[in-house]
Amino acid sequence: MQILLIEDDPFIAKAVVQALQAEHYQVQYCASGTEGLIAFQTSQPDLILLDLGLPGLDGMDVLQSIRASSLRQDVPIIILSARDALESRLDGLDQGADDYLVKPFHMARLFARMRAVLRRKGILKAESLRAGNIRLNTVTHVCTVGDETVTLSKREYALLAALLIRPGAILSKRALEEKLYAPGEQPESNAIEYLIHALRKKLGNQAIENIRGLGWRIHK
Repeated sequence: MQILLIEDDPFIAKAVVQALQAEHYQVQYCASGTEGLIAFQTSQPDLILLDLGLPGLDGMDVLQSIRASSLRQDVPIIILSARDALESRLDGLDQGADDYLVKPFHMARLFARMRAVLRRKGILKAESLRAGNIRLNTVTHVCTVGDETVTLSKREYALLAALLIRPGAILSKRALEEKLYAPGEQPESNAIEYLIHALRKKLGNQAIENIRGLGWRIHK
């Protein structure tokens, strides 16, 4: 899952990025509102974490621009701000934010808010994603096939989660690369194929189907 963090404080940004990556999220970081808006338009992330006091373009302006955009204007947005006045919180929610978290905050609280927003938006329907006898816990990242627990790498988890969010849907190689790798990160030409091969060895050869010329899917 691709997270876009728009935050001008390098210390806060570093801590949030490290915590998100430790939880197997793919993170793109921007330090200004202008860069963040460009990143939204080019990468179309699954969720945005947005500071308000940004250089170049204020966070509220970024929020309004996204909500007025024709590109995924419904993307979940959580404001992360030191502005704790009730008026600021209400203004952020009125302008289209899905949640508002006041700094400083504990990362466990941020993760809980993220899961709640993603569930409300229908992106993450439950803490467990399932297809057939495969089950993936999105909180603990434990994968089971029947009664057997399977250990997954960071990339394997991200790829399997992308397929399980919409069982039966075909995801192209490019779509999977966009979900697994941050913009500017260049995967090897056969990286997705290698991960699919590795997952099939762990989940079963029939777990992930290749649709020639289109991509891959996992059956319901």
